[in-house]
Amino acid sequence: MIVTIDGPAGAGKSTVAKLLAARLGFEYLDTGAMYRAVAWAALQAGIDLANPEELANFARNLDITVHRGQVFVDGKEVGEPLRTPEVTQASRYAADNDAVRAHLVTLQRRYAAGRNVVTEGRDQGSLVFPEAEVKFFLTASPEERARRRLREYERAGHQVPSFEEVLQELNARDQRDASRPWGRLVKPPGAIEVATDGLSVEQVVNHLEAVVRAAIAEKSKRGEIAAERCGQASSGTTG
Repeated sequence: MIVTIDGPAGAGKSTVAKLLAARLGFEYLDTGAMYRAVAWAALQAGIDLANPEELANFARNLDITVHRGQVFVDGKEVGEPLRTPEVTQASRYAADNDAVRAHLVTLQRRYAAGRNVVTEGRDQGSLVFPEAEVKFFLTASPEERARRRLREYERAGHQVPSFEEVLQELNARDQRDASRPWGRLVKPPGAIEVATDGLSVEQVVNHLEAVVRAAIAEKSKRGEIAAERCGQASSGTTG
């Protein structure tokens, strides 16, 4: 089963997706971290991020793997470095690069094949896994998302920009994400929208878990009915 969680930056996707996957016993796929990994590695290698072809060629030669929610680049786990403000700013070059996006979409689909996965990002339910059994679209006001991003910087010990700077960056990012020609941020068809303003993480996860477990029960029921019909048909044939 594939469960997708899409939404704008700061809506709480990563935190919620990780906890939901743990409760369900599913794998967790943080696709945003994959774009950050490309940006981080490009910065380390001195790649010209503004050169689309150079960045795409570089990304295609990176060994990006995911294991138990952690992202590895060329065999090295790079979780914490991906959350710096510098990498956050640079990740837009990877996200806006169609060739990089196509490559990472292929890796994401390959990772999810044959697995139960909770995956989060901007285009998971709309582009990467349009046939996912359960789709969510998490939202929150720009102001609330800016406050959350500031708290993330503080907890990580990074230099904290002003609230106005973070809010301006989020608004600009929303505009870029929504206007991207391929893989743009949209509410996927059939997705359940969840506004997270004023809700605790536990409340959001509880709601999502209830929806997914209901879907699992329904899927199991359909499987039982199909098996019963198959058995009846087989019995009728032999009789």
